[in-house]
Amino acid sequence: MSSPLPQPSPSPLPAALPDDEAGFLRKLRPSRLVLPVLLGLAVVGFLFYRNYRPGDLAPLAHADWRWLLVAGLVLAARDLGYIYRIRHLAEGALSWRQALDVIMIWEFASCVLPSGQGGTAVAPFILEKEGVPLGKGLAYIMVTALLDNLYYVLMVPLVVLIAGAGLYPHEALQTGFVATLRVAFGVSYLFVTLYAGLMLYAIFINPRSVRRLLVRLFSFQFLRRWRRKAYLHGQEMVRASAQLRGAGPRYWWHAGVSTAFVWTARYAIIGCLIAAFVPMSMGTFLFIFARNITYKVILLIAITPGGAGIAEGAFPTFFGSFIGTATMTSFLVLLYRLVTYYLYLGLGLAFLPRWVARVFGPERVKS
Repeated sequence: MSSPLPQPSPSPLPAALPDDEAGFLRKLRPSRLVLPVLLGLAVVGFLFYRNYRPGDLAPLAHADWRWLLVAGLVLAARDLGYIYRIRHLAEGALSWRQALDVIMIWEFASCVLPSGQGGTAVAPFILEKEGVPLGKGLAYIMVTALLDNLYYVLMVPLVVLIAGAGLYPHEALQTGFVATLRVAFGVSYLFVTLYAGLMLYAIFINPRSVRRLLVRLFSFQFLRRWRRKAYLHGQEMVRASAQLRGAGPRYWWHAGVSTAFVWTARYAIIGCLIAAFVPMSMGTFLFIFARNITYKVILLIAITPGGAGIAEGAFPTFFGSFIGTATMTSFLVLLYRLVTYYLYLGLGLAFLPRWVARVFGPERVKS
């Protein structure tokens, strides 16, 4: 069967491109998709092989299509929220079409780069190619990081209140995995809180003192290898502060509300998909939403592109008890990754060639 997705070009990198542009295209070359796709599908295939029982997929015949429609609307609303947010943060410097391209390429980069790096690493370059000066682009990306971190910092106490001890999967209590997850969750929350506080202080109060703090901190022997990066990050905070110091309350209000909107939609999608096949109360839906917070910690520390393989393997531990049979859980793993990962791989492959031709020029980049 022929693939509906564009095939990689035999020579994806034009020799005339500068190193930064060539490096960007090299990071996103279609051949990099092979490993994460194979890894993710292999894990799903193994789950079906190990768990399949005849008749376990009977709930598919009685699916509540209204919830599937809601799931589709949530995904669309999330993407529209991202498009609105980046356009608003860029102070109208991007058209709606440009904002759409930026988000699609950004999501695609998140799928093909390791989870810890994600699309944020290439986002300033994407904005620069859309005509946003690099300094401003870095400032806008730092704002997205700040707002994303603040959402996490504010949401965690709420979900702990909702889920309590159930925030962690009881299915893994006997394996010692929960103890490790508790530590990882606590450490990640502490780190994100400190980092968000540092960014708030740097952007709004005294960025130069934060830059000096980072340089001194990374002057210790075991951190010295990252000292230059720490200085550059501090310098980015100084520039971001200068760029954003004059932004008024309306700017921050719209940025904050759109951030809360997109992340709430992002965390709600699993509950929508499960509800399409398993009747649930609103309390259960909120419980799944809360547990999704800890599930994302696993994806945050995943070293594979887009968390491929790890996301599929961890899903049954976190959400299997809400679904019922192991076979249905395997099916929900596949469905979840289809709409949150493989969909954006496909969209990225559709958007990337046209975007590259538009921003680099068709005469410089082979189609």
